[in-house]
Amino acid sequence: MNIRSYSKQELAMLYFPDSDPRTATNHLMRWINRNQSLLRELHAAGYYSHSKFFTTRQVCAIIDYLGDP
Repeated sequence: MNIRSYSKQELAMLYFPDSDPRTATNHLMRWINRNQSLLRELHAAGYYSHSKFFTTRQVCAIIDYLGDP
């Protein structure tokens, strides 16, 4: 996987390739919101709930906690 900035939808589609983009995004955000350690790390890296993109640092944190898509 290429580590770079991704939109929420783009990253979600990597984790849930057979899903509708909106459904994939909802699933990914549910996984993130249920993992309080990941959510704290994302917030420390500048993430907020209305962000449309994940930075490279945030993508690395997501992969560390959730594994490769």
